[in-house]
Amino acid sequence: MALYDLTMEKLLLKEISDGNSLAFNKMFSLYRGKILAFVDSFIHSKADAEEIVQETFLVIWKNKDKLLQIEHPRNYIYMIARNKTYDYLAKVSRSEKSIKEAWINTSISSNNIEDQIRLKESAMLIDKAIRKLSVQKQEIFNMSRSLHMSHEEIAQEIGLSKSRVKNVIVEVLKHLKYHIAKHNLIIFMVAFFKLYH
Repeated sequence: MALYDLTMEKLLLKEISDGNSLAFNKMFSLYRGKILAFVDSFIHSKADAEEIVQETFLVIWKNKDKLLQIEHPRNYIYMIARNKTYDYLAKVSRSEKSIKEAWINTSISSNNIEDQIRLKESAMLIDKAIRKLSVQKQEIFNMSRSLHMSHEEIAQEIGLSKSRVKNVIVEVLKHLKYHIAKHNLIIFMVAFFKLYH
């Protein structure tokens, strides 16, 4: 398994920020398959997942003048893909027919389509709350929940202490619980713990 080369990827971002299309193509090749699998695991549609991958990299290219501020390229790319995925799910959720097609085969163990819809609405609400956090908190939470990294692995990559990483995750979870509780979702606890525990 290839190691994550942070230095090389930051160099690629620098070259992309200078308008280097070859560097952009290299970053695309490096992440296309990973992002496609990540998105498809949520939406179960290869064609739509491919479109989201294209949109993700379009955002990167359009914002190339801001890339020098990015400390962790992998987290940045996954964050864009995640946001694009939830935007897609928000559109799907506007039509019950589309919801049934998109979610009938998901891993959620529920026979009731309304429960499935509520769970997805909760996921979107959680994502909205996450977007209000600082970039560093989003990165740490993403590394923990989406990339399944340990507190120690996150601490080494981010350059913080293991206890600080743990505290950030606790702070984020408290923030999410508060944010969702404000919306009085009936299935708040069920949705929250299924998605994040």
